[in-house]
Amino acid sequence: MSGVPGPSSLPDSPADRAVVVVERTLAALAVGGRARVSETDEAIEVLVEDEDDAALLIGKHGATIDALQHVAARAAFRGREGERKRVVIDAAGYRERRQAALERAAERAADDALSFGRAVELDPMSSFERRVVHNYLAERSDVETHSEGDEPDRRLVVTPQRGGTQAR
Repeated sequence: MSGVPGPSSLPDSPADRAVVVVERTLAALAVGGRARVSETDEAIEVLVEDEDDAALLIGKHGATIDALQHVAARAAFRGREGERKRVVIDAAGYRERRQAALERAAERAADDALSFGRAVELDPMSSFERRVVHNYLAERSDVETHSEGDEPDRRLVVTPQRGGTQAR
């Protein structure tokens, strides 16, 4: 593949590497926009601003932005054993909207699990999204969560906690 820069053309800093991957992807998709990065001890967050077509960048059910996030994370920490943190890519407020939708689905699943006294399976989701649901429901003492199945069909299961009391 001529014209495609190799790993040696990436910057040294993981955050800068993530930004370069996102910017090159924006250029390849011709959606415009620019990437702005912020970094904490836990995560590198890359926000795409001023894009012409956020829907193309996000993709159906977030598939494109999730794939970009995965590739950016791999490139950011390539060759850096032991030095890892979460990489999050967002555009047009997608991550916040998706988190709210996941929390609503988690709440419904917990309510159904308690109402019907049985486990409730959520639709398949990425490990990132399963973690959001696990963390959201971790505060509750009346339900517990675990994951079942194999990727890409791995799903989260919400089960009533025996003898638990409602925390909400």
